[in-house]
Parts: sequence; structure tokens; C-alpha cells
Amino acid sequence: MRKTLPNSGADWDQLKAQMEEIGSGDMDWRNGRTGMYVFYAGDDVLKVAKEAYTMFMSENALGPMAFPSLKRMEDDVVNMGLSLLNAPEGATGNMTSGGSESIFLAVKSARDRARSRGIDTNDAEVIVPRSAHLAFDRACHYLNLKIVRIPITDEQVADVRAMEKAINDRSIMMVGSAPCYPFGLIDPIAELAATAKKHDLWFHVDACVGGYFAPFARMNGVDLPPFDLGVDGVCSLSADLHKYGYAAKGASTVLYPSEELHAHQIFDCSDWSAGRMVTPTAAGTRPGGAIAAAWAVMNYLGVEGYRKNAQTVVETRQKLQDAVSEIDGLHVHGSPQLGLIAFGSDELDIFSVYGKIFEKQWFTSITTEPPGIHLMLTPAHAPVIDDYIAVLKQAVEDVRAGDSDAKPKQVRYGG
Repeated sequence: MRKTLPNSGADWDQLKAQMEEIGSGDMDWRNGRTGMYVFYAGDDVLKVAKEAYTMFMSENALGPMAFPSLKRMEDDVVNMGLSLLNAPEGATGNMTSGGSESIFLAVKSARDRARSRGIDTNDAEVIVPRSAHLAFDRACHYLNLKIVRIPITDEQVADVRAMEKAINDRSIMMVGSAPCYPFGLIDPIAELAATAKKHDLWFHVDACVGGYFAPFARMNGVDLPPFDLGVDGVCSLSADLHKYGYAAKGASTVLYPSEELHAHQIFDCSDWSAGRMVTPTAAGTRPGGAIAAAWAVMNYLGVEGYRKNAQTVVETRQKLQDAVSEIDGLHVHGSPQLGLIAFGSDELDIFSVYGKIFEKQWFTSITTEPPGIHLMLTPAHAPVIDDYIAVLKQAVEDVRAGDSDAKPKQVRYGG
């Protein structure tokens, strides 16, 4: 039966209790048993994000003249991101509602630059590694572009030669990930950028996961390959604040090394009855709370806070990686360096192992090519990683002994 609006309103205490009951079946992400969707850096950071969000939750960043505070905070957030990601002088960008919008805007910018050069972009091609996020498929779907996915190497990173071979007169854009979501591995960004530049293609770095993690991991001594706006040939970069930036959802950044490239992102139109409208992103109304929370959290944590969290996550991932490597029958996919890890097996049904872990109320994700169990670690996982390893070992033993009834019928994102 369809839900209808109640005739009379209820008091807040009643509604709050009802909402708590509705949410009682959700995963408890505070206990560290959820390896995706939520990035939790502690109650103190959460408090900062919540209070900052509510301070500006009614303000609208569509109107910078009415709310210059939001313009100032967005500019600060963007400039902090540009500094962390080695952007050249003159670089710029915007906050968006999330990685999908950041990627959409980068693809839109690549398309519009091609159009400005007289290129027919109907079914023009965007070349991505097989491991690139599906947000690129979605952007191409909306923008009437064709996505071309290229098989990755045995090391689970982009195959530069294979991607170059796919370039033709319909190609307008290439993509690399830093890191990719499925395996947490950084593609050879410098080589991909050089290839794209040689063929005069737009090159985008999807650093939605790593943009606000990798710079701090590097400061802590992790030997990372070049991946950011300091790489020659990079035209745009996406980096999510609501992931390892620990800001409130939804908050991301899309960044450009120059105003010239950024100009292709802007919507500017006056063909209606209310005058000219200029919007930098896909949204009209832009929630002030997300901007304020990102600004507050970034200033609250600072470089030292982010470095500390990055160190905790890298150490936790390494501990799990070492444990997986010591479990007979399991192996890690590639050589992760940041906070994501995926592992599988050549002799066990890894999805049955996943099912046994899920039975113990651990909610993580999977990969399908190759089959594997996938975790995106945060500081919340450090206190419970030993418990997870113990559950994983028992799950492997159970599946090896023939207890393999438990397996997911389907695992998907969204929908």
C-alpha cells in the first residue's frame, strides 16, 4: 500500500524513535565490521563534520553573492586540494556532490573541448582500463559517448600499450586510476598521460579514492609513483572528500591544471525569462552543509591528522596483506600500497569464503575479475583487524572442509 503524508505531524521524539527502529537493521559501521561505504575516523571527526554541516545546512552555494561564506570555504577546500596534489600555478576546480559527479564533469569537459575543436562527438570514444570505475560508463551513457574498456595487465594495472593501440580518430579521452577501486592499485599515470598528450587526448586521473590519502601516505614514506596534477599531460583529476578526506557526504573535488581546461566544465545560459545562470557543476542548488563540513574537517585534522590516519590505515592494510599471504590457498591481487586490498584463491571458492565471513556479520565487498574479497580500510578497522583475520582463517578452513553452502547469490552496488 502506498505511503501517504500524515494528516497531522508527529513530535520529534516519536519520529526519532521510529527512525532508530527503521535503522536497526543497518550495518553498524562504527564497529569496524563494514569494509565499504563509510569512512570513519573517530567520533571527534564525526562531531566536527556534523556540527559544521548543520551550521550551514540551509545555505545554498548556488548563490555566492548571497552566501559568500560558502564561496570562501569552497575556494579554501579546492586550494588545499590543489596544493596537496601538486597543481601548477593557475590551477582551479570545484567541489561536487561526489565522485560520480566529478567524473561526469571531467568527461563532459573532455567532450566539450573536442566539440570546440570541431569534432563530432556523437559516439566519440573514451578509453579506460578494465578496472576503471563504472562512473565513466554512466557519464558516457548520459553524454552519448562510447566507452572502450581495455584489458589490464597481470599485475592488475592499466596496460599502456594496449590502451594506445585502441586510439583512433574517434578517441577524445583516456583515463587512469590512482588507485583503482577493485584492487587499490595505482595505474602508470605518467606513461598514460604522456601517451594521451602525444595523441592530443584529454587525460583524466580518477583519484576519487586516493586523492586525499596518497599525498599523506607519500609524506609518511610510502614510495608511490607519480599520479597527480604535477604529471605533465593530466587535464583533470577527481578526488573525494567524503572518502579518505573523512568529510560528510556528499563531497568531492574535480580539479584542473588551468582555467582554460576548467572553462569546458561551466554551464552558462540566459535563454529563459529570469536572466543569466552560470553554474560550475551539474547541480543547481548546492548544499552548503557539505562544503562547510569538508572545510571544517580538513582544518580540524590538518596535515598531521591526515598523516596519522594514513599511517594507521596503511599499517592495518599491511597486517591484513601479510596475514592473507600466510594463509594457504589465498593470494593478494597485485601489490597494494594504500588502504584498499583485494585477495582471492586459485583452489578455493572465494565467494564461499566471503559467505562464511558474512555469516559472522562482516560486511565487505567482492571483485569478479578475478574473483576476490575486497576491503576498503579506515582507521576504524585497526582495532578489529585481528578479529577479521581470525574469522577469515576459520572461513577458509570451513570451505576447505567442504562447508561451502554459504555464498552470496548476488553482490552489487546500488539499486
